[in-house]
Amino acid sequence: MNVFSGVWDWLTDGAHWTGESGIPTRVLEHLEYTALTLLAAIIIAVPLGAWIGHIGRGAGIVGMLANSLRALPSFGVLILLTVWALDRAWGTGGLLAATVVTLLILAIPPILTNTYAGVRAVDPAVRDAARGMGMSPMTQLLRVELPNALPLIMAGIRSAYLQVVATAVIAPYISLGGLGTYVYYGLSQQDYPQMTAGAVLIALLAIAGDLLLAGIARLIVSPGLQIPRRRAWYRRRPNVSPAAATTAAVEPASTDLDSEPNDPDTAGDDRRAAAR
Repeated sequence: MNVFSGVWDWLTDGAHWTGESGIPTRVLEHLEYTALTLLAAIIIAVPLGAWIGHIGRGAGIVGMLANSLRALPSFGVLILLTVWALDRAWGTGGLLAATVVTLLILAIPPILTNTYAGVRAVDPAVRDAARGMGMSPMTQLLRVELPNALPLIMAGIRSAYLQVVATAVIAPYISLGGLGTYVYYGLSQQDYPQMTAGAVLIALLAIAGDLLLAGIARLIVSPGLQIPRRRAWYRRRPNVSPAAATTAAVEPASTDLDSEPNDPDTAGDDRRAAAR
């Protein structure tokens, strides 16, 4: 319980919201790493996944590449790239590039696989209609297949965003910033309120960004392709007066004998059978 009260005290301390090491500055640094990574991942993965999905070949390559990238240890890749960058005396720019490349390895697989799956899932009848209108393969991809694949593409971008935000916490291990700074220094100094506060801020940033991307997806995706919202668990009952309900309950149901027969040839037989 003392840790949680310490987290609240740490977050409400005005000294932690100002200066170069304040929370706003760390949030901007974290968003910088995330934005650079997502932008690079979209530029690489969306065209590649869309083209492979359009031609219908290379699915095995996509799966193998995605699984291989996911299997790489992020921290080990970061250390390897950092040593390589420092060996070439690239300075802070090299450290930033090492961080972005490490995060890029995590961001590419979900965007690549979702883009491929979205393009392949387009209705063949829609493709045939576009081809029948005289569209070239590139026009068909850009104006028909990609718009229909947008829901899955945006889902892949949201998944990549969450992974990148969560993994960018390793940036302070190579002397960069971000919200992971609070986790890193809190762990090294055994300042558990600071470490927990950093984890809370990262979680809040992930949730806020995911909600923002969900709103963007709702704006750019065609309404006909969006998943309908769930209806309320209850249904409003119609307002029926007691008198109307009683009348409906006692009113006799109509039978075929009360209605006029459709076949004039059998009308007389039906009446005689009813009289008997």
